[in-house]
Amino acid sequence: MSLTLHALWLGLLLAWALPASAQVFTYIDEHGNRVFTDRPGKPAAQPVETRTINSMPATPVAPSPRAARPSAGPSFSYALQILAPADDATIRNNAGDLEVTVSSQPALLADHLYRLMLDGAPVGEPSTSPVHALRNIDRGSHQLVVEIVDTQGNAVQKSAPLTFHLMRTSLAQRRMVNPCKKDQYGVRPECPLKDKPPEKKNIPFVPFI
Repeated sequence: MSLTLHALWLGLLLAWALPASAQVFTYIDEHGNRVFTDRPGKPAAQPVETRTINSMPATPVAPSPRAARPSAGPSFSYALQILAPADDATIRNNAGDLEVTVSSQPALLADHLYRLMLDGAPVGEPSTSPVHALRNIDRGSHQLVVEIVDTQGNAVQKSAPLTFHLMRTSLAQRRMVNPCKKDQYGVRPECPLKDKPPEKKNIPFVPFI
C-alpha cells in the first residue's frame, strides 16, 4: 500500500512539473502500482485532468520620483547668511584686506548668483563663489550684506546686515614709525610726492668786494 501511495505522489509531482500543454495519462501496472506517464500508448491508460495553478500578476511598482530641484516660485526662499567675518568683529589688517564667506541652503539655483554689498554699494561682479576677497578697505566700521540675484541683476533675497570694525595703521602713524626718506616719496603710500619737501638750491657764494 505504501508503494502505491508513493507512486501516486510521485506521479502527481511529475504531472505538475510538466508543461501546461502536455497531456498526462495514468494506469495500473502488473504489480498493482499506479503509474503516471505522458505516453498514451499503454494499456488501459486514462488521461488525468490536471488542475490549473492559481497565479496573480505582480503588482506594478511605480518608480520613486527623484528629488526635484526647487524652483524659484513665490514661496521659495534661501537660508542665507554671512559666515565670516563674525558680526561685530574687530579685524586688524594694515593692508585693509578682508575675506568674506557666505552660505545658502539650499545651494544656488542655476540662474542665481551671489552679490556682496559693502556699505550699501556692490563690490565686484556677482558670482557663484561663496568666498569674496575685499582689498584696501578704509579703517573704521562697515556693514556687509550678501544678496542673491538673478541673471538680470535683480535681487531675489538679502541676508541680514553684518557690522565689522577694521583697524589699520594710518599713514600718519606709519610716517611717525618710519619717517619718509628722500627717495621714498612717490613710492611708499604714506610718502606722497605732494609731501616731499622742496630741495634746497645750491647758490654759489659770491664774496663782497
